[in-house]
Amino acid sequence: MSDLTGEIIDGRYQLTRVVGSGGMATIYAAIDLRLDRHVAVKIMHSHLAQDEQFVSRFIREAKAAASLSHPSIVAVLDQGWNQGGVPCVFIVMELVEGATLRDYIVEQGALSVERSLSIITPVASALAAAHKLGIVHRDIKPENILVSKEGRIKIADFGLARGALLGNTMTAESSVILGSVSYLSPEQVQRGVADARSDIYSLGIVLFEILTGQKPYHGEDPVQVAIKHVNERVPAPSTLKLGLSTEIDELVLSATNIDPDKRPRDAVVMLEKLRELSEKLDPRKRQLSLELDLPPLAIRTPGKKVGTKRLSRKKEIEVALPKTQETAMKKEKSSATRKKVLSKRVKRNRKIAAFIALAIGVGIWYAIVGPGSKVIVPSLAGLTVKEATGELADLGIDLRVEREEFSEEIPENRVINSNPAGGGRIDPNGTVEVTISKGKERYVVPTLQGLKVEIAQGLILDSKLLPGQVIEEFSTEFPKGFVMRSTPAVGERIKRDSQVTLYVSKGIEQVGVSSYEGKSGEQALNELTEAGFDVETKYVFSEDLPIGAVISQMPSGGDIDKGSVITLTVSKGSQFIFIPNLFSLSQAEAVDTLKDLELKVIVKKVGNKKTKVVTNISPKVGEKVKRGSTVTITVG
Repeated sequence: MSDLTGEIIDGRYQLTRVVGSGGMATIYAAIDLRLDRHVAVKIMHSHLAQDEQFVSRFIREAKAAASLSHPSIVAVLDQGWNQGGVPCVFIVMELVEGATLRDYIVEQGALSVERSLSIITPVASALAAAHKLGIVHRDIKPENILVSKEGRIKIADFGLARGALLGNTMTAESSVILGSVSYLSPEQVQRGVADARSDIYSLGIVLFEILTGQKPYHGEDPVQVAIKHVNERVPAPSTLKLGLSTEIDELVLSATNIDPDKRPRDAVVMLEKLRELSEKLDPRKRQLSLELDLPPLAIRTPGKKVGTKRLSRKKEIEVALPKTQETAMKKEKSSATRKKVLSKRVKRNRKIAAFIALAIGVGIWYAIVGPGSKVIVPSLAGLTVKEATGELADLGIDLRVEREEFSEEIPENRVINSNPAGGGRIDPNGTVEVTISKGKERYVVPTLQGLKVEIAQGLILDSKLLPGQVIEEFSTEFPKGFVMRSTPAVGERIKRDSQVTLYVSKGIEQVGVSSYEGKSGEQALNELTEAGFDVETKYVFSEDLPIGAVISQMPSGGDIDKGSVITLTVSKGSQFIFIPNLFSLSQAEAVDTLKDLELKVIVKKVGNKKTKVVTNISPKVGEKVKRGSTVTITVG
């Protein structure tokens, strides 16, 4: 697309300079003439503006960002179609003066943990706001994270965003799958699906890169990098940069887990983990408590309490006098019956003495002849064999291991129970039998990858586990009918008779492809890329087809393996051009016109006129020449 610097869009936004350009649009710095403020205007490439599908996606990008209100998301201010001047579709956004995080990494290299967290936390906060609305960014990478001159962090480019309220939006990229391959999650590479956990994976890769100064995977081409994302675990950052804590490693490894279910479910959870880690590294970052003080207790009036005590004391004195006279009268009456009470007391004492003598006799029998002669067994549950043996040896009792059993509660090599049990009695020099724990009953999931389903299921049964569900998936790595992986994964220890799910290859997925010969090269490129093919484009001159039309396609069509290479030969137009009429044009205008036609220019100047125009052209106007030919113009 030609440079539109200086144009006024929609009668309001004057473009001042190009800020950046991508596969779908060019971004300009501009001045809002109505409000006299600096903004950024994103203008869709003209060749894509003819496609209603791309225009619709471009508009959805504006809706994706406009539906979000967050200090770390680049704000969308306006959207529309320019009618008065150059036809174009545009989005007006907040202008962030500064650089991308990619520029920052290139300049600074690996950053400290504190600086890395201060950068990644606002990004997670912005994603949390998007995820709460069901919007997934799908293209988190350093190029889409802006660092303003004031140090503010902002997310840009919701061009790949998806959400229930937005439909699907994406950028027109050629020859690569959507998004940047170095930050794509395994599920995006394998199945082309993405949710909030895919953003978490990309965020984890960005955190890895700013901590270590490099990406986790490298390859000769994007496909090799994508395969590594699917088949390899991201290494711990501390393996590349010494001194990083285990907490940092755990956070990065959790976010970049190959299994989406083992990652934080969305950016809200990820943000909480980042804040907890920041507070652990620097407790001063915790917020102060805003709880109110408790209200004071009420104070009682002393006067009433004292008055009550005085009144009750007075009543006690008044009641005490008649009780003394009554006691004296009772004394005289009880003296007559004293002899009868004495005889009853003697009989009672005799009965008590007889009971005590009987109890002593029973106790002597219990201790010498009866159960009291046996030893009480102490509780041995939870002790090791050595500890239990020592406990019993002090009592003169032996220990014998009767059997071993699995136990979910008692650790391995410790006593589960004893016979007699704790508190029971045993003859002196007797033997206590104990049951020892073999620990939790767990069996290792065997290596199943690369086996036929029947063989894998037999191996699972041999491992005292049960074959579970068989799930078929397309694969470019494994032949049809062979196991790709299992859940739980190989090497995990699980309970007896637990089910093991097998993921089996359906072979390479084939997609029906039609011929694009004679159709738009842009249409063919985008549709084939979206269908999962690697598209290679060659451009040649053609006298029969217009610029951008497909001359040939290889393979030409039919059912083709997904991910294979399709080569498009696209027309560059005719290799011949007609010499235009340049008479009376200025030298600059004439040179620009000829260069746009891919012609070389030689300028001859004659005369002394201050304003010089073209006075002669060689070859002549209307003559047919090849592109790249030399044209001589005379100005004077």
